[in-house]
Amino acid sequence: MSTAVVSRTAGKRWWWFLWGLLALGALATAAVFVPPYLVGGTTVPGLDRITPGYYTSLVIHAVPAGIALVTGPWQFIPRLRTRYPRLHRVTGRVYLVAVVVASLAAVYSSAVTKSGFALQVAFFVLIVAWLHTAAKAYTSIRRREVRMHRIWMIRNYALTFAAVTLRLYQLPLIALMNSVTWLEYREVYTTSAWLSLLGNVLVAEYFIVHRFLEGRREAPASTA
Repeated sequence: MSTAVVSRTAGKRWWWFLWGLLALGALATAAVFVPPYLVGGTTVPGLDRITPGYYTSLVIHAVPAGIALVTGPWQFIPRLRTRYPRLHRVTGRVYLVAVVVASLAAVYSSAVTKSGFALQVAFFVLIVAWLHTAAKAYTSIRRREVRMHRIWMIRNYALTFAAVTLRLYQLPLIALMNSVTWLEYREVYTTSAWLSLLGNVLVAEYFIVHRFLEGRREAPASTA
């Protein structure tokens, strides 16, 4: 077996490993954090029940965001695109509609949140970037620009996946609260929000550069 074949095999295994982590993280986050909003949010700590419409906007945001989180990873499986192109298109539309609905619902909850200006800015940056990348992904595939469509979908799902990394960043920071007396959950949440947003963008751009912009051959447009 040649070195090139071994390298490709190892690359595929590594890709599937990363995809599995991505899908597992998305599914676990959606399964754990979306259902509480459907049963009154009684188990959601610190939920604002005074501001009119705040809880409703969270529900309208959480459900489609969970759908986008779970359906997103399947859009990146090459075999699914080639063997079941119609299914790929249908799930892609479901994903993009879910992103748009979740983004628009988040506008109100972000505007009225009492968690501070820094968190509001992070959320609004995320909302604008989420809608922009979704629009670019849609318009590029409508123009049959497959490469650009894939690039914009990667960027968009990186923003969707911020729901996962937001929770991961909170774990060590919450543990730090036990030893840092002045650190409050408000600061933990705001810091985690910015880290998840900026960190995911950097990872996505790194992947795009190495996957699409280093002269690697990509599949023909007809397979998308």
